[in-house]
Amino acid sequence: MHYYRYENAEVSCFYKYLMFSYNIIFWLAGTAFIAIGFWAWSEKGSKNHCCGVTRLHGFDPVWGVLVVGTVTFVLGFAGCVGALRENICLLKFFSGVIGFIFFLELTAVVLAFVFQGQVREWLNDFYLANVKAYRDDIDLQNLIDSLQKLNHCCGAKDPNDWNLNVYFNCSMSNPSREKCGVPFSCCISDPADTVVNTQCGYDVRSQWSNTIYVKGCMIALEEWLPRNLYIVAGVFIVISLLQMVGIFFARTLIGDIEKVKFNYY
Repeated sequence: MHYYRYENAEVSCFYKYLMFSYNIIFWLAGTAFIAIGFWAWSEKGSKNHCCGVTRLHGFDPVWGVLVVGTVTFVLGFAGCVGALRENICLLKFFSGVIGFIFFLELTAVVLAFVFQGQVREWLNDFYLANVKAYRDDIDLQNLIDSLQKLNHCCGAKDPNDWNLNVYFNCSMSNPSREKCGVPFSCCISDPADTVVNTQCGYDVRSQWSNTIYVKGCMIALEEWLPRNLYIVAGVFIVISLLQMVGIFFARTLIGDIEKVKFNYY
């Protein structure tokens, strides 16, 4: 007597729930980013000055958080529901968008390497635009202060870049108390100080002062990249691998679902 084993195509539960677990993290992270973005937006009363920093060509960090959160949420939702419901359209959408994002990242890296001079000039102009809009948005202000304190720098090329800001410029008609000064984040802090002196940058550009950082943040960035090249490359590789894993899970599920449908019909 001969026994025959019929192999029926089926959707792999392993890949199905691995795909769900992979995306639930991004779904929750996207929700958290969106919640933080709207909280920050409401805290600074953006209803009264919506897009004010954008009109000044500055960067509003809240918009960055909201965009990242929205994209992450949509992708996580598509991946989770697509895996649980075995929906080919959602899985194709997920893998297609992830692939497109990976292509954009790879293109950006190649272009940044090939056009280093133009990228350096663009970053310098971008930083100067945000210096000009420094007092117009509390999140932008905190971001610039964090960058300057972390990198021990001041301005894009040097502290005199703060002359572009209406509160810090040295013009005779400027009534601001911060005239000819710099933000406190430019000051060289004493480790023994327990209280931040927010007035340490007053009048420092009207006379020679050795109490502030004189290196520009663009120069600091150019010095930081070679020292941390392996870390930057490692982060890019890890992100790329995570994206490739997500695409592999999605395409594997799509293949299984299509086989089941083909056998059914």
